[in-house]
Amino acid sequence: MSNETIRNALQGAITYLTENPQDAKSTDSVATATIEDGLRCVVRGPDGAEVATDMVTSVGGGNTAPSPGWLLRAATASCVAILITMKAALDDVDLGELEVSVDSQSDDLGILGIDESTPAGPLSTSVRVKVGANGNDEEKVRQLVAWAHDHCPLCDATKRAVPISLETEIV
Repeated sequence: MSNETIRNALQGAITYLTENPQDAKSTDSVATATIEDGLRCVVRGPDGAEVATDMVTSVGGGNTAPSPGWLLRAATASCVAILITMKAALDDVDLGELEVSVDSQSDDLGILGIDESTPAGPLSTSVRVKVGANGNDEEKVRQLVAWAHDHCPLCDATKRAVPISLETEIV
């Protein structure tokens, strides 16, 4: 898809939501996970979306699919890459190569409940962006990347406390 196509779609969405801010807030689509075999899990969503996860053999998984933690990093990397591309299209900046890598540091004492004072989730996350300036001012490209990182919903959700609720239905 061309930058012009992306820019036109984004400008249309921005115009609409600027004129109708009450329509900006919505409930995101549901992801429903079902255990298939052992720790292998299939998550289904709207329009036939489906992804499988599993855990490594050292914790009882079959290692047949990526772990949920890897999918979080993958989702973050793809979200940042997409937002860089969107912002570049909006600003009419032609970028060269784009690669976003995300890794994290974790402590398995948390997820396994061995030490209740250790967080179960990542202790830190790192986002690395490799981008071709393609003749553009490097500072402008850095600002574009920073904007994308600042507006990435996944980066935002992991750097601030997001309220989360739990409901349990026993059947």
